Amino acid sequence: MACIYGDVMKIDTTGASEKTAKQDKLTVKGVDASKKLAENDLNRMEKYKSIITKVGRAKQMDPAVIAGIISRESRAGAALKDGWGDHGNGFGLMQVDKRYHTPAGAWDSEQHITQATEILIGYIKEIKAKFPQWTPEQCFKGGISAYNAGVKNVRTYERMDVGTTGDDYANDVVGRAQWFKSKGY
Repeated sequence: MACIYGDVMKIDTTGASEKTAKQDKLTVKGVDASKKLAENDLNRMEKYKSIITKVGRAKQMDPAVIAGIISRESRAGAALKDGWGDHGNGFGLMQVDKRYHTPAGAWDSEQHITQATEILIGYIKEIKAKFPQWTPEQCFKGGISAYNAGVKNVRTYERMDVGTTGDDYANDVVGRAQWFKSKGY
């Protein structure tokens, strides 16, 4: 399925930081760590695959990127308590922040994944407007970074993840998404 925002397989990535890799006590970092973290979430992710694919198709968003965000944000639900994370501020598989958005649907529902995907698409479009000279893939990655830390945090392509959780958000999500793509997402 084509994603109108760019090809995740063409986005350069340094993958997960050492800090992020430590979540699963990994001794590797970078893209290898992102792949391993995604792999550790695969069994849980499978129960959401049909919803992820449906929303991806409807919103013209790569399902692998949705899976990458779900893996990073909630470990496919494993990091949530009653659907909530981030000290009660983040809702659902994709951690919609209630301080900025009114969460929609149940924490693991199609409605939730649709809302979060629409938020991501909005950020990609804002990054495109802010950096009109960037390629679609650069804007895609910038939008993923903004999903975590806001459009204001994205100042340069090279340093877009500085200030994101673990200083590696977009790079880790892209690394995970590329792995999920290889698994049919």
